[in-house]
Amino acid sequence: MEIATDEQFTPIKQDTKKGKLRYYPYNINWNYGLLPQTWEDPSFANAEVEGAFGDNDPVDVVEIGERRGKIGEILKVKPLAALAMIDEGELDWKIVAISLDDPRASLVNDVDDVEKHFPGTITAIRDWFRDYKIPDGKPANKFGLGNKAASKDYALKVITEANESWAKLVKRSIPAGELSLV
Repeated sequence: MEIATDEQFTPIKQDTKKGKLRYYPYNINWNYGLLPQTWEDPSFANAEVEGAFGDNDPVDVVEIGERRGKIGEILKVKPLAALAMIDEGELDWKIVAISLDDPRASLVNDVDDVEKHFPGTITAIRDWFRDYKIPDGKPANKFGLGNKAASKDYALKVITEANESWAKLVKRSIPAGELSLV
């Protein structure tokens, strides 16, 4: 499921590729969504991440808490880390976060806490996003920043920059292209 960024009111619907419904080849073990009021600007080359340009979508969030969310559910989350995925040359940030309502939310405040209280989770997330397109005959995705998860402070910087890009987009300071701003 994705938000249809090119449709009015950007509904949540099943993603399609080449006119066919798209399915993940294997289960995703976390809540996966987006951070509202963020936008990865496709005209901005990020010098810290191999000069990759934004993917023209909101910033993705991977919520690692114990409760499975529902499609379209809004969760208040605490950012913990950032993964700089490079998908076919485009930068596609993955913010690792935990729901504020999760019983273990108070135990995790940064990337090192994730490894301590959710051992192997960062590696599992990175591996899942690296490999999920391989069954479709596509190459593995790459990760910038030395293939490591960045800190909470870095994740907050990514979110702030993406929010600033979104603000320029909705003020029409940046061309929207095919994106729906309604």
